[in-house]
Formats: sequence, C-alpha cells, structure tokens
Amino acid sequence: MSDGLRPATPSDLAGLPLEVAPRLLGAVLHVGVGGETVAVRITEVEAYHGLGTGDVPDPASHARSGPTARNATMWGRAGLLYVYLSHGIHSCVNVVCGPEGVAGAVLLRAGEVISGADAASRRRLGSAGAPVAARELARGPGRLAKAAGLRHPIHDGLDALTAQPRGGARARLLLPERPLAPVASGPRVGVAGPAGTDLYPWRFWLPTEPTVSVFRWGRGAGPRHPHEPARQGDTPRVLD
Repeated sequence: MSDGLRPATPSDLAGLPLEVAPRLLGAVLHVGVGGETVAVRITEVEAYHGLGTGDVPDPASHARSGPTARNATMWGRAGLLYVYLSHGIHSCVNVVCGPEGVAGAVLLRAGEVISGADAASRRRLGSAGAPVAARELARGPGRLAKAAGLRHPIHDGLDALTAQPRGGARARLLLPERPLAPVASGPRVGVAGPAGTDLYPWRFWLPTEPTVSVFRWGRGAGPRHPHEPARQGDTPRVLD
C-alpha cells in the first residue's frame, strides 16, 4: 500500500505473542462503529501467553490456568480481538496470536489516533466535557478501547483480519511493510509480583512516541522503598 501498510494475514500472527508483539508496533487498527471510523496507530504493546504456551509460564495471563468463559477468545484463531473488562470499568483490546487452541494475545496498550479524531475525542470527553489532548486520546489500554469505540462484551471476538461485523462494529488490522526501529522493551505496566519484573520484559514500545503510556510498577514488582537499588527493569532495553 502507498502508505507503507498492508492488511495483516493469519501467517503474520501465527507466532507466539512474545514474537508477534513487536511486529504490531506501527500497525494501524481501523474500527468502524455507528457509522464512524477511528484509526489508531499502535505505539505500545504487551505480550501475554496462556497455559502451555511457550517455554515460560505466564502468571499474569488471564489464560494461565486454562480456558474459562472470560478468556475463551484467547484460545481462538489469530486475528480475533480479545476485549475484556479491567477492574470492572475499562474495556481493553488485545490481538489474538498463535495457532488456534493455543492461548495468547497482545494487549494494545497505547496508540496515536491518526483519523477519526473527532469521534475519538467525543467518546473520551470527561464528565465536565473538557477536551482531551491529542496525545492522550489513546494513551493507555482503557483509553485506546474507548477512543476506538470497542466495548466488552459485545465486541469480544471481533475479527480484525476478515472485518466481519460483530456487535455493530468492524475492525481491520494493517501492518507496516517493514518492521519499525528502534523498539524498546521492559517489564509490563502495573503487573504484580515476578510477572511484572525484568524476568518478563514483555512490553514493547516506540521510545520516541509521546503517546506511550507512563510506566508504573505493579504490587511487589518494583523497589519497596525509595532507597532500594533499582532493578534491571528500571532501564528499558532498546532492540535493533
């Protein structure tokens, strides 16, 4: 395509989430809801595996103990959107990866709204009706889902490869024709315990992008007090 993007295919998402996640940086998710389309360029992602997926168990995954009603989409075919509810409030969007029957997904943590900003802004208006800065429209997984118009549970299982409608919405995922660089990696945001430390540098982001969300340690993952020496996870790695 002339803009350096192409439609994602099943083979693009056939690898495990840890392999696929950095490839989604710079991807664009187009979502049409209610006659309005919003396009979000992805700038930050996190990989999550499931029971039996990969060589290292992922204690932070919704699928860590096997299939449930909540995580059923994570076990589906690549390209489905796993839309779940966080803390009973915020919808969050993930792209399912890997072979069907092997649980895994990549959380879309943050992005830049590149079209449909009026619709995204209207959806993101606070109770006081204050306008939202462009860089903040999709800066964080809950904000990204809200800006795009995706909601749990009606859009859980939406297919971003075929663009088949579900819950009054359509989605299409476009990937960069060439991988972007540089890419930074480090611990996942707000994940508790060892799964939120540098043992799991499963968060990937574009380090020069202002839309990347602010990092925070999860409970028991970071320094216990201000004078404790920094852990390796405090300093992100930059990948070639």
